Amino acid sequence: MHFINAKTILTPRSMNIYRGCSHGCIYCDSRSKCYQFTHAFEDIEVKQNAPELLEETLSKKRKRCMIGTGAMGDPYIPAEKDLCLMRRCLEIIERHGFGVAPQTKSDLILRDIDLLDRINKKAKTVVQMTVTTADDSLCRLVEPEVCPTSRRFEVLCECRDRNIPTVVWLSPFLPFINDTKENIDALLDYCIRAKVHAVICFGIGVTMREGNREYFYDALDKKFPGLKERYIKSYGWNYMISSPREHELMSYIADVCKSNSIMLGTDSFFRWMEEFPENKNQPELF
Repeated sequence: MHFINAKTILTPRSMNIYRGCSHGCIYCDSRSKCYQFTHAFEDIEVKQNAPELLEETLSKKRKRCMIGTGAMGDPYIPAEKDLCLMRRCLEIIERHGFGVAPQTKSDLILRDIDLLDRINKKAKTVVQMTVTTADDSLCRLVEPEVCPTSRRFEVLCECRDRNIPTVVWLSPFLPFINDTKENIDALLDYCIRAKVHAVICFGIGVTMREGNREYFYDALDKKFPGLKERYIKSYGWNYMISSPREHELMSYIADVCKSNSIMLGTDSFFRWMEEFPENKNQPELF
């Protein structure tokens, strides 16, 4: 881990406090060379002045909005437990009356549930949780340094009980590993029981680019012997690696979401995510 003083924090409505990750997910796209990391992925770059930058930026914004975080780096990596940069940023977001939509795989987000609850009552909070497999043993193989899916379900339920809207990212599905109807059934059951507002799933598969492909194949050799050769034979060096059952399983997800009144990730979903509730009791900016 190393620390820097960043020049900016919002681009334009999202922030990443950490660059790099220690969750160890074998499929992580953020390892791709196209993102031009100048340091090892696990040598996490910490924007130590993120709260100060956020305070300065939000104090100048004349219109409130939703602020997303976690698209490129989980805001709740283990280091956050001691550094508390995300918590300080949430305090600033609450004070200025903005909304927030963190995306994570970690139960550390529960540490900040009090702040997320207050932000939701003043403006809007959307907790986004990524899940890939309902089998905790398999989860520990593909996402070894983060809490298992059963614990993430408990996070979703805590948000449900506090009336904080939640979104589940069903992604990625790794062909020949977790692209089964049984797995998807179990994940959707979690979503139904947690009363998630929406599910996002853009396909039954995974993307592979230079950088993350090599890491993924090395992990397959270690954890799923023989599967690397099957991937190479089936997909070569394709960018998009789709499950042979993609059409069938995507149709099934759509049917289950519709029958349980769960919004499925579409343009209307992203409009809902970005909508800021101006009609809530907000203090004036000036």
